[in-house]
Amino acid sequence: MKPSDFAADGFELFAAVIPQDECESFAAQGMLDRTAVGSRCLLPHRWCAALAKRLRQHQALAHIIPSDHVAVQCTYFEKSAQRNWLVPVHQDLSIPVAERVSHPALGGWSRKEGALFVQAPVALLEQLVAVRLHLDACTADDGPLRVVLGSHRAGRMAPEDAVIAKHACEVSCPAEQGSVLALRPLLLHASSKSSGGSRRRVLHFVFGPRLLMYGLRWQHAV
Repeated sequence: MKPSDFAADGFELFAAVIPQDECESFAAQGMLDRTAVGSRCLLPHRWCAALAKRLRQHQALAHIIPSDHVAVQCTYFEKSAQRNWLVPVHQDLSIPVAERVSHPALGGWSRKEGALFVQAPVALLEQLVAVRLHLDACTADDGPLRVVLGSHRAGRMAPEDAVIAKHACEVSCPAEQGSVLALRPLLLHASSKSSGGSRRRVLHFVFGPRLLMYGLRWQHAV
């Protein structure tokens, strides 16, 4: 895979951000707090908040995560032969918030694992940065993330347009253990089922501005 440009492509891969032995420890912590194939609500845990701060302050990620951004969510994913699924091409549109706010620009309210989510305005989504820490090596057989280069610059896309764009310039993102894949949530992305016998465990952090528009507040921010 060619070197990526975060601003133009909407993603960038960073090798050896977290030592491999620490990845195993974080994976064990994530598994303790998950149900089914993962959990969206890990950030309140002390170990997770500390890791979020560590990632935000990491020198390699300094040009990706603005210094005034805070971590607002952490999700644990586990894909393996026993827990296997595919994800169709999509954009990440929902954010976790503290309470419901009535405003015509807000919609798509939902509850997941007891937390309140809303589909955020594009102006906010464009500021968010997702940071995926690979707790295992992810090869072409392990259902790596696939992204559509530059699609984050098109704003929010209708599902039918996303399917068409998927065939334009899609690339696969295999990653080594301890590496980080950073991406814009508006970047079109998907993943296939794992075809190997390994595990693909990921901690997916979201970073955003501390203050939100329309009176919204983050559910958690560290």
